Amino acid sequence: MQSRLLASLPAADFARLSPNLELIKLQLGDVLYEAGAQLRYAYFPVDCIISMMYVMENGDSAEIAMVGNEGVAGIPGFLGADAAATRALVQGAGSAYRIERDALKREFARGGALQGATLLYILALIAQMGQTAACNRHHAVEQQLCRWLLLTLDRLASNELMMTQELIANMLGVRREGVTEAAGRLQEEGMIRYSRGHITVLDRPKLEARACECYAVVRKEFERLLGPVIAH
Repeated sequence: MQSRLLASLPAADFARLSPNLELIKLQLGDVLYEAGAQLRYAYFPVDCIISMMYVMENGDSAEIAMVGNEGVAGIPGFLGADAAATRALVQGAGSAYRIERDALKREFARGGALQGATLLYILALIAQMGQTAACNRHHAVEQQLCRWLLLTLDRLASNELMMTQELIANMLGVRREGVTEAAGRLQEEGMIRYSRGHITVLDRPKLEARACECYAVVRKEFERLLGPVIAH
């Protein structure tokens, strides 16, 4: 696997960036930056997933978007913002290319292929954020869980996820008990298998049928703007 955004660049554009790219390993639960912190780097996932989390004053949090190898995390930094508005949390371990904000900002300001590809990605990301907000407000926990599992699966090279129910509850902004009940029903019906933080999706078509329309809306918009999104 590779960063699809970087791979889409012409050779000359990538050559300007490549001396500044550092391939790093990221572990589940790593925090790349906190809300309110200055952004020193941007991250292009290769085979990891980064969650953009909105954090409330009392410490509660909820995921507003996820970033896989189709995109980049740390966008406000190279667009000129002084600080991040969200926390960036590694949801799926793996590799990413890290680049200093100023180096990426210079290439973005050239107005070439990187700018065009990033702006299309930002449009897709905005669509994901809006649909996530609507889903969290109007749909049942089980539907939210199905949406989240499918969006995550699209960004992985397998049908297996390493994720505890507590972390999923934090992502969805719901109580852990609600996730436990929803996951239990999905397991009873043969859609997933869950054991000690290890989730295996057994029947994706059935999972898609159980999900609310939000998954299909987000995926369709990503494919319209960026092409096929499934990682495998």
